[in-house]
Amino acid sequence: MIKRFLSLEWKQFRRASYFQKGIAIKILLFFGVIYFGGAALMLGAGMFFILKKTFPEIDPLVMVNNYLVYWILFELMLRYFMQQLPVMNIKPLMIIPIKRNSVIHYLLGKTAFSFFNFISVLIFLPFSIVLLFQGYPVVNVILWFFALMCITMSINFLNFLINKSNTVFYGIASMVIAIVALRYFNIFDVTEPVGKIFNGLFNQPYLAIIPLLTMIGFYKANFDFIRKGFYLDGAVSKKIKEVNATDLSWMDRFGSVAPFLKNDIKMITRNARPKQVVLMSFFFLFYGLFFFTQKVYIEEMPYLLGFASIFITGGFLLSFGQLVPSWDSEYYKLLMSQNIPYRQYLESKWYLMVFAVIVAFILSTPYLYFGMDIYLIIAAGALFNIGLNTFITLFGGALNRVPIELDTKAKAFSNTNGFNPTQLLIALPKMLLPIIIFFIPYHFISFNAGIIALALSGVIGIVFKNFFLNKIEQVYQKGKYKTIAAFSEKK
Repeated sequence: MIKRFLSLEWKQFRRASYFQKGIAIKILLFFGVIYFGGAALMLGAGMFFILKKTFPEIDPLVMVNNYLVYWILFELMLRYFMQQLPVMNIKPLMIIPIKRNSVIHYLLGKTAFSFFNFISVLIFLPFSIVLLFQGYPVVNVILWFFALMCITMSINFLNFLINKSNTVFYGIASMVIAIVALRYFNIFDVTEPVGKIFNGLFNQPYLAIIPLLTMIGFYKANFDFIRKGFYLDGAVSKKIKEVNATDLSWMDRFGSVAPFLKNDIKMITRNARPKQVVLMSFFFLFYGLFFFTQKVYIEEMPYLLGFASIFITGGFLLSFGQLVPSWDSEYYKLLMSQNIPYRQYLESKWYLMVFAVIVAFILSTPYLYFGMDIYLIIAAGALFNIGLNTFITLFGGALNRVPIELDTKAKAFSNTNGFNPTQLLIALPKMLLPIIIFFIPYHFISFNAGIIALALSGVIGIVFKNFFLNKIEQVYQKGKYKTIAAFSEKK
């Protein structure tokens, strides 16, 4: 039966209209998997010796066990944002004599071959082999590795439940933030008690039964969850959702672009993928912590601070903006059949991105802790985002003709819906331009001159707003019918 399922999915993939485009993207992703897989393999092989050299007084295995909790939490968050859930067209299978249990076991079994499961294998398998060559007990090492793989699979099945429940996700996210905050302020270090648990798993090999039972429990929970809704009536019936109307009358002050802004706000609040993008853009606010806490960037490579400032205030612009007009792909044909100027449509997107940049800048106020210079460069980055990056992003949208399913979350390595190689080319000026604008005055004059140049570039863009929007409108009008035809193709 498994062989038949695999055959059906392969035929579905090959016969799809997007086969050639999809296989090209998958080849690129394959090389990405090879690269990151090789990096994980090298890390696992060298981790023992690196830790031994860096911390000669601590057993490398004990060090790894102490910090495994952070790896588990990181893997859980990574899977939530990037791992694609198992998908299969089950409606045709419901009307033929195939056991429901077989289909469900197949769906859950597909998750075992996820790239994210192999990351742990590629890291901890070579590490375990090194442990064996270093004279560690064979049985203890094998069962310790087995326990880690059971934990990895438990996270795999837990991710399925988290994606079906926002409550579970926010609970775990709050726990992660609390653990990091307690450690950062030296209130409580979770590594010690958790480290004792993992060291106990190694010293008492029979305890590996606990991760095994945990994995089985999560598998059973997923099986029961899927089986509960595995009925033909539930698959073909229309789902009725209760939508709470929101008073957006205050947006009428924006004039002719107000209807478009209201439509975007409703789309974001009522659909899964836009919500995900907004959530991810919030995490961009913390990007500066990677730069502003490192002396190497402050003292030796300050020109990269301009690059960091773009990300802090441009999270929504870079994530949501790059997929304009794909967000409206499901009703784009209807939208374009209305008697409305294209300029109003584009201007509404511009206002939305500007508003998001301003909100991000306000939320970045705590960066004053690092000094006024840092906050000023963030302000300059915000102006650059408003004055130039918004227009670069809108221009890139004219070349993006990949439809998006609004109620489907984006996952890497599986869901390439909304991905376009053109986005990578358009992203280059967004990243390189602020560095160049900041670096030249900084190198020849001063740090403040770099900030002023970055800010002025944004101000100039705002002054020439109408000029840029008119040019971008012409590009959109030229490719209007090609965009409509592309959005009409369903994967």
